[in-house]
Amino acid sequence: MRTLTNADLEAYLNEELAVEEATSVEEQIREQPELKERLLEILARRDAGVHSLGEIWRRHRVTCPTRPQLQQYLLGVIPSPEESTYISFHLEQIGCRLCAANLADLIAASEQSEEEANSQQQSTRRRKYFQSSVGRLRKEDK
Repeated sequence: MRTLTNADLEAYLNEELAVEEATSVEEQIREQPELKERLLEILARRDAGVHSLGEIWRRHRVTCPTRPQLQQYLLGVIPSPEESTYISFHLEQIGCRLCAANLADLIAASEQSEEEANSQQQSTRRRKYFQSSVGRLRKEDK
């Protein structure tokens, strides 16, 4: 196990770590009481309003693409190749869990809207078939 820095602990608190890393940090916190003390110090510093520029950037997710940018990325209509490359890097190399979750939500919403559109088309087609056959069918004599 590697020694955890305050930046690692802050990333853990901000839920910025990959699942495997977060699990490792949690195990170390359970095993090492001094890590728990450091976490409490970090939380106390946050509560006191002491922030570094890097911490402010991380907390406000300045480097994360916006939801509309992720939507454009998903549709393949990003205006510049550099922006597309950055978003790919952010998702695949950095492994930002929040942006990955946001992208997964957009994918699910896209699939759901496609299903709704297909259902609407099918309903419209049925209605047209019914309307085209009205009056054309004979009533059976009883």
